[in-house]
Amino acid sequence: MDFIGSLTSLRYLNLSYNFFTVTIPYQLGNLSRLQSLDLSYSFDGSVENLDWLSHLSSLERLYLSGSNLSKVNDWLQVITNLPHLKELRLNQCSLPDIIPSPPFVNSSKFLAVLHLSNNNLSSAIYPWLYNFNKSLVDLDLSGNQLKGSIPDAFRNMSALTKLVLSSNQLEGGIPRSLGEMCSLHVLDLCHNHISEDLSDLVQNLYGRTESSLEILRLCQNQLNGPLPDIARFSSLRELDISYNRLNGCIPESIGFLSKLEHFDVSFNSFQGVVSGEHFSNLSKLQNLDLSYNSLVLRFKSEWDPTFQLNTIRLSSCNLGPFFPQWLQTQRNVHLLDISSANISDKIPNWFWNLLPTLAFLNLSHNLMSGTLPDLLSVDVVDGTFPGFDLSFNQFEGLLPAFPSTTSSLILSNNLFSGPISYICNIAGEVLSFLDLSNNLLSGQLPNCFMDWKGLVVLNLANNNLSGKIPSSVGSLFLLQTLSLHNNKLYGELPVSLKNCSMLKFLDLGENRLSGEIPAWIGESLSSLMFLSLQSNEFIGSIPPHICQLRNIRILDLSLNNITGAIPECLNNLTAMVLRGEAETVIDNLYLTKRRGAVFSGGYYINKAWVGWKGRDYEFERNLGLLRVIDFSGNNLSGEIPEEITGLLELVALNLSGNNLTGVIPQKIDHLKLLESLDLSRNHFYGAIPLTMAALNFLSCLNVSCNNLSGKIPSSTQLQSFDASAFTGNPALCGLPVTQKCLGDVDVPQSPAMNDVIQDNQKTVHEFSMWFYIGMENGFFVFFIGFSGALLLKHSWRHGYFQFLDESLEFLCLILRAHRAKQKRLHPNSCS
Repeated sequence: MDFIGSLTSLRYLNLSYNFFTVTIPYQLGNLSRLQSLDLSYSFDGSVENLDWLSHLSSLERLYLSGSNLSKVNDWLQVITNLPHLKELRLNQCSLPDIIPSPPFVNSSKFLAVLHLSNNNLSSAIYPWLYNFNKSLVDLDLSGNQLKGSIPDAFRNMSALTKLVLSSNQLEGGIPRSLGEMCSLHVLDLCHNHISEDLSDLVQNLYGRTESSLEILRLCQNQLNGPLPDIARFSSLRELDISYNRLNGCIPESIGFLSKLEHFDVSFNSFQGVVSGEHFSNLSKLQNLDLSYNSLVLRFKSEWDPTFQLNTIRLSSCNLGPFFPQWLQTQRNVHLLDISSANISDKIPNWFWNLLPTLAFLNLSHNLMSGTLPDLLSVDVVDGTFPGFDLSFNQFEGLLPAFPSTTSSLILSNNLFSGPISYICNIAGEVLSFLDLSNNLLSGQLPNCFMDWKGLVVLNLANNNLSGKIPSSVGSLFLLQTLSLHNNKLYGELPVSLKNCSMLKFLDLGENRLSGEIPAWIGESLSSLMFLSLQSNEFIGSIPPHICQLRNIRILDLSLNNITGAIPECLNNLTAMVLRGEAETVIDNLYLTKRRGAVFSGGYYINKAWVGWKGRDYEFERNLGLLRVIDFSGNNLSGEIPEEITGLLELVALNLSGNNLTGVIPQKIDHLKLLESLDLSRNHFYGAIPLTMAALNFLSCLNVSCNNLSGKIPSSTQLQSFDASAFTGNPALCGLPVTQKCLGDVDVPQSPAMNDVIQDNQKTVHEFSMWFYIGMENGFFVFFIGFSGALLLKHSWRHGYFQFLDESLEFLCLILRAHRAKQKRLHPNSCS
């Protein structure tokens, strides 16, 4: 790009968003007449210096956002010496926080727009800013490291219309001085630590600011108290107080903000009733978010709102039990979320008229019922790729056809039945999320996967699907989640599945899949974090290639017919050896688009059943925190490889129900985070290692039904377990089992104590002797009388022996029922 320096007459140069692989060319310094230069997000590599800028004395607009200026320690001095500079945008430049001490000598007296967001700058930047008190109009310092309270000195920026201080670490409240800024239109303080009472904060903005302020953003702070009367802010177009600690009712005076376009109070603790009076004069309202509060929305059936909303978010508000009729007045809705709204009604026919403009529809977690119409013929607005979440309802019948441009479809936890082939009409490169789990769907998997090349999540778990997994599933190159758990699928895994190299979550458990576990799982699916093949019919040995799953967190091969030894290379499972980033969830991002732009999105969180401490639990939010190996219920043989003790992050290990032998590894104490250990129903022998006493987090232990011997190590942890954790090992002794170890002696008593014990024994002996003499005499008298009655009275004799027969038969029935119950509760007992 050397030629660019020869364009000496150039005044305007825009090279933004080109992603050149070179650094910014210094030849730009030859363009002495340049007035506007935009290099935003264009050049790779670190910039060594900005000395070439000193030759651009006519420069008025400079945009270098996205450039790496971490090595330019004198960036501030260079910028200060540009005499005609009006606009400066240095967002995401990794600017060094090196601010020279005042006084400053500023050549530029015209700087009006200054954007320095996402640079980790400290509060030391403030004094330099005060040099532009009369010229600065637009100031953005978001995403930095500003701490402490908001300075009073901002009041001196008399021309300032926009102040953005979001995503910092500001504390306290808003200074009273901000209320005197007569030109302030935008105040953005979101994502800070402001903890003032909202009433006090609003009161500090009373004054000149109340008539000029148009946008007030206070989201994600620690504001408390009720929402005060804010009708005095007559120019307000946007109010965002979401994600705070606000409570009380929403005042009806909100309806006097006639210019309000965006109202967001989500994720607070508001309560009470919201009615039509709250929206009486809000004819310009476009975006409404009342979600995740305890609000009750009660509108008259004939209510006809004056607004036309683009986005409606009312999740977790009480709208039910009937479907809200006022929605049919809204003709331009792009996003509608009325999930968890206590609606237990059928969807009216008029509702589907809203679909042409919808980019995202969320009706999940209600009690809606009925069947869904065929939606394939809906004329969706060009450029819209809608997403649907109708999960956790009671919809039934066949799956309807959805618009061909559908981007995400979540219909889980309903009562849909029949085949799933109807969804094959959806365009493949558009559909990214498909979740039909927990329904009553049947039939074979459709062979249209080759058309869904954009699919990221495919969840068909907990249905009645049968047949083989089609080879076309290997066409899903972008697939990250595949769950076919708990169906009736059979046959071997298709080799084409190895093409899904981006898979992070693979759950094929509880089917009838067979064959050997393929080596390509470890070779080609190295991104896997979760792998479950449990409760199938797999045979053969565990391939050593499984050790190449360096990201695996949960590995479940239980309840199959796997033979051979446990691979010795398990210490190559890096995520179980080294502590990495704490990912609580295993999720996938999904987006819905409208006319080329991302309109809405969210995270699809994977969930799965995991054997944990002797029971099965469904994990979702904390699934990513687990480190689990479960090889139980197979026919594995050989010894536990010592390498398994190198899995330092392991929290649960289950090797029960195999044919393993040998001793428990001495280095078991290296698994310091282990909470659950099950080695039961094997052939382990020898002593329980003393080192096991060091497992301080161990809360579930089962070593029953082995050939272990010797004394159970003494520790608070091991002695706290029930004796059943050690049963089936006849040679084990010591607490908590009842068998004492050889050499255990009772505690000796003192001579005085022995005298007391002998006296007590003598007294007990005398009492026992007279007691038994009395019992013998009483029994003799009773026996003579009872026997005589039976000999003399025939009917009594017959009734007595009939009673004995019935009692004996009843006792046998009780014993048989008890034995059957024990077999059901303990199918894998030692016997």
